[in-house]
Amino acid sequence: MNVFVFDIETVPDVQTGRRLLGLMHESDEAVLSAMQSLAKESTGQAFVKLHLQKIVAISAVFRQGEQLKVWSLGNEDSSEADLIQRFFKGIEKYKPTLVSWNGTGFDLPVLHYRALYHGVSASGYWDMGEQDSNFKYNNYLNRYHLRHLDLMDVLAAYQAKAYARLDDISKMLGFPGKMGIDGSEVLAYFSRGELKTIRDYCETDVLNTYLVYLRFQLMRGHLSESQYENEILLTKTMLHDSEESHLQAFLEAWLEQE
Repeated sequence: MNVFVFDIETVPDVQTGRRLLGLMHESDEAVLSAMQSLAKESTGQAFVKLHLQKIVAISAVFRQGEQLKVWSLGNEDSSEADLIQRFFKGIEKYKPTLVSWNGTGFDLPVLHYRALYHGVSASGYWDMGEQDSNFKYNNYLNRYHLRHLDLMDVLAAYQAKAYARLDDISKMLGFPGKMGIDGSEVLAYFSRGELKTIRDYCETDVLNTYLVYLRFQLMRGHLSESQYENEILLTKTMLHDSEESHLQAFLEAWLEQE
């Protein structure tokens, strides 16, 4: 396996909101309120549009050879541009299968807009056969190719009415599901400077996605029963050996489900 499972966390991009709304002399709080009010008028929810999101964390599970790793890219002091560049450099170097939950509908469009904003180079990701002929019929951009596997989209047979929450599917399969904070609380934690809490939360989310991916591979016949059990054991061992309290808590919650 050469698999890169990813998830992002975002907050509204107040700087761009100030520019687009012509609120150059207003406070961040006033601009944020205006952005959320406009979003609510448009969609009924205060969640601003994807091109107005700013990435504050990117977390991943990487499985290659004997390696299994979960981490958040960069560190708490990394700029948004650095996080995005690290993400696309990893794709350039390893050409992994990307796995996400709602990556087509959220994570990747946000990454596209923010890479465009920062001028981040990502030629390998955008290749559709011009550089590598293998990407012509299996690339990261086509919704129906599996070089990027959006589990939510695929499991719902690409039908929006069949979409499910990661928390629900994870718990249905006996995995921990959401832990710590909720996505709706990210902005509040970010405003208080509690970026580690956000990064830890994102890592537990991506672990759930990875575990659902393993079950999906078992269902597809790409993992045998014994291979699947080995992958589960490897994941538990990684969590057990970790010194990170949120990963230990994830393991404990998982074992309680069994």
